[in-house]
Amino acid sequence: MASFTLHGIPISRGIAIGRAHLLRPAALDVQHYLVAQEQVEAEVMRLHNAIAQVHKELQAIWSDLPQDAPTELGAFLDVHALILSDPMISEAPLDIIRTRHYNAEWALLTQIDVLSAQFDEIEDDYLRERKADIQQVAERVLKVLTGSAGSLPRSDGIDERSANMIVVARDISPADMMQFRDAAFHGFVTDEGGQNSHTAIVSRSLGIPAVVGTGNAAKLIEQDDWLIIDSDAGVVIVAPSPLVLEQYRDRQAVLLKARKKLARLKKTPAVTLDGTEITMLANIELPDHAVAALEAGASGVGLFRSEFLFMGRSGHVHKLPTEEEQFEAYRSAVHAMKGRPVTIRTLDVGGDKPLTTAEQNILNPALGLRAIRYCLAEPQIFLTQLRAILRASAHGPVQILIPMMAHAFEIEQSLAMIEQAKAELAGEGKKFDAEVPVGAMIEVPAAALSLPLFVRKLDFLSIGTNDLIQYTLAIDRADHEVAHLYNDIHPAILQLLHMTVTAADKAGIPVAICGGMAGDIRLTRLLIGMGFRELSMPPALLPEIKQEILNADLGILQPYIKKILRSYDPEVIQETVAELAAVGR
Repeated sequence: MASFTLHGIPISRGIAIGRAHLLRPAALDVQHYLVAQEQVEAEVMRLHNAIAQVHKELQAIWSDLPQDAPTELGAFLDVHALILSDPMISEAPLDIIRTRHYNAEWALLTQIDVLSAQFDEIEDDYLRERKADIQQVAERVLKVLTGSAGSLPRSDGIDERSANMIVVARDISPADMMQFRDAAFHGFVTDEGGQNSHTAIVSRSLGIPAVVGTGNAAKLIEQDDWLIIDSDAGVVIVAPSPLVLEQYRDRQAVLLKARKKLARLKKTPAVTLDGTEITMLANIELPDHAVAALEAGASGVGLFRSEFLFMGRSGHVHKLPTEEEQFEAYRSAVHAMKGRPVTIRTLDVGGDKPLTTAEQNILNPALGLRAIRYCLAEPQIFLTQLRAILRASAHGPVQILIPMMAHAFEIEQSLAMIEQAKAELAGEGKKFDAEVPVGAMIEVPAAALSLPLFVRKLDFLSIGTNDLIQYTLAIDRADHEVAHLYNDIHPAILQLLHMTVTAADKAGIPVAICGGMAGDIRLTRLLIGMGFRELSMPPALLPEIKQEILNADLGILQPYIKKILRSYDPEVIQETVAELAAVGR
């Protein structure tokens, strides 16, 4: 077979070498036939039982999640369980069986097609993500109905032909990712997906080399083909020549050796060669993840995504978490960090983070009622959360971070709500830190362009680069068709970052980066050279970024930084960023 190369979106780092294992969509195995009237209820029960079995599978996966499982995975599993419980999935296909006499698989696919068509009519990043989740849930049910194989070879007793399998699929659901932990699995390639899809998030958390958004890999690659994944370059080499295979094996060995050395840096302070200290922080989603942050050597939690306490609350009758539940979660994270600061972001729902409850069904587009807009529109929910955060501040250093602020009245109203929460707690005799710092996320261009509004009223700033890039460049970051336009070193982005760190320094308040750029080693020297002294990222990325900081000299970096900030030519910026990453090596 002749060798060829596929190009996609790189979502993690590293090299994987192995044989292709194709995951065939269960939908391709579906038969379409009509059932007799006397068999209709039996067919209804067959679909009902399949849905119930998938519920049990999701619950079993959720219950068995190890402590080192990807932090977002539990929330994704809950979201899939909620989708499975939705009447549009759990009941509508049953009605199709009864009225049209379709077999169970055909009825389910018919309903999924209807829902998918409705989503296709709306250009919205959250709804597109929702469509993918619905299709993944339906895929699990179809696999039960058809008995199609969806498992991977186990790591026990494998031979060369099954060793180091690389999964190739149209898409992979977060739940399916868990079976890979115990399988002979070393990488994956998908036709769909983007930098910030669920698949990408889980891949980065697991540290698995992967390339997504290839478009047609599942059609071009055949079972057992030898593959090389170069996830740094976003390249998949199919049927490589012996010479190319040898070159990549050598590169892979060097990378594995370097990774082992990184583990020794856990207790080493992140200080540049010229003596500048950088604070390394961790992003977490649930209180239990604070333990992993501490183990990775984090100096604190730079971003506690509190919305994961609200999402997919199966087993809680889909009610919002009470003040007491939230307080216990926040206090648990504070205790786990042992005196290190914990920055808790208030409820950020909308966009790619759905919040579905029995009382409400919030389907917020990225430009709609989300984050602080939603909290101010639902003051009782906001007040309850603020009370819980403030109560946790009595047990250790806590900071309150408000997402997506862009207007002066949002700052004023948020601070007023915090004061109201303090007054209520004081009146009830409950302890809290009266001086708890309050900050804003800079993720809307309007905020970066009106920083005097923020630095006068707030104690710190934190830049969410993912949304800042999305909103500045008008790019749906979940859409693989425009993913190539997502550019974190676009001159507009760099100017907004420079404006923010300059304004914060002038006002004498801290500014952190907690978005994806903070965990991208290719940009570490750029960020610290621009003046950022706090970086927050997934715990697994801390050692690699720390090593880059230890090898950097800010004095040497400055001429490159000045050249980058003076230029608006994308090619000049890209070349200079590459030079910056290589200088002194």
